Amino acid sequence: MNQNEVKALVGRNAVETLVKSGMKLGLGTGSTALPAVRHVGLLLREGKLTNIKAVSTSFQTSMECEKWGIPLYTLNSGEIGGCLDLTIDGADEVDKRLWCTKGGGGALLVEKITAYASASFCVVIDESKLVENLGLTFPVPLEVVPEARRTVTLALEKLGASVTLREALRKAGPVITEHGNILLDITFGGPVNCEELECECKRIPGVVENGFFTRVRPVVFVGRSGGTVDIKQ
Repeated sequence: MNQNEVKALVGRNAVETLVKSGMKLGLGTGSTALPAVRHVGLLLREGKLTNIKAVSTSFQTSMECEKWGIPLYTLNSGEIGGCLDLTIDGADEVDKRLWCTKGGGGALLVEKITAYASASFCVVIDESKLVENLGLTFPVPLEVVPEARRTVTLALEKLGASVTLREALRKAGPVITEHGNILLDITFGGPVNCEELECECKRIPGVVENGFFTRVRPVVFVGRSGGTVDIKQ
């Protein structure tokens, strides 16, 4: 199977295994999460799922929900009450402790709010996302208010990070998030304590959120090119 087929396979498998009628459901962002969103929509159309109340993590996901007729709410909606039963999302990297990094698509702020507000968190990935150590090859993003770009960069460098401002494609200048902030991507030269870094990055004035996800242990569905899906938890 090619990578897109694997992403579709693992998304379907996670939805059919974990999603039940009546759930308050967080729906993630990116190329692996969107097949799961579409499968929720398909099951709703077929009547195999009912009474789903979904919370989207990005404008991209909201548009996909609209296409499939998935009822959308926010975490502030009375029907949701700030708590979700389950969130399904992708990840940029996942290590053996099931810590992960997210935010390659720039939606890390709402992705983390949604994941941490969920009773259960599911990550869907293809096998290429499994790594020994996070943040060595795929950058970990931080959403930062523009005025703090330089001060945050200096603070991150003191933590041992290499820092790059994420530049936009087909637009001059930096990527601007849905909340009007910029993204700084960081990598490290060797293994780091991601649990400590998640806290330390949050302590830097001007950092809105970072892409380390260590406070919740997800169930991870891993799609393999041979057409199988492994479940790690």
